[in-house]
Amino acid sequence: MTFSPELEARLAKMLESYPKGRERAALIPMLMYTQDEVGHISKELAEEVAKRCGVTTLQVEEVVGFYTMLRTKKMGKTHLQICTNISCLLVGGDELWQHASKKLGIGHNQVTADGSISLEEVECIGACSWAPAIQTNYDFHHYVTLDQLDKLIDDLRRIQ
Repeated sequence: MTFSPELEARLAKMLESYPKGRERAALIPMLMYTQDEVGHISKELAEEVAKRCGVTTLQVEEVVGFYTMLRTKKMGKTHLQICTNISCLLVGGDELWQHASKKLGIGHNQVTADGSISLEEVECIGACSWAPAIQTNYDFHHYVTLDQLDKLIDDLRRIQ
């Protein structure tokens, strides 16, 4: 399996930064970067990353199964995560979740029909001090109101 020239260069540089025999330390970042390009961790991608990191495919699958940010199912071009853990819940996280689900017509870990947006209810995104918080891909949004969420979703639909 090959990736874009930019990603191939990034992966090569990453592997070079680890001492010989310690390439397995690159496993999680390599999975994150490849998932970003491909969209999910397929069997073929897991095999390729395993080969590059010097681990077994089973070890890669164990890591993928443990970390919720690694996905075996293709998600939308934009992945919208809404925190409903206690800090966010107390200041409207659940209302944000219900509103987004209704507006997009999808539920937890589902993708819109056009494949542009996926939705995930998450336990914590580490932004408790700025609750309620949401994340779109790697961008955080803090103190989110229903109006802000509506505008964000509308903007996402326009740029897709």
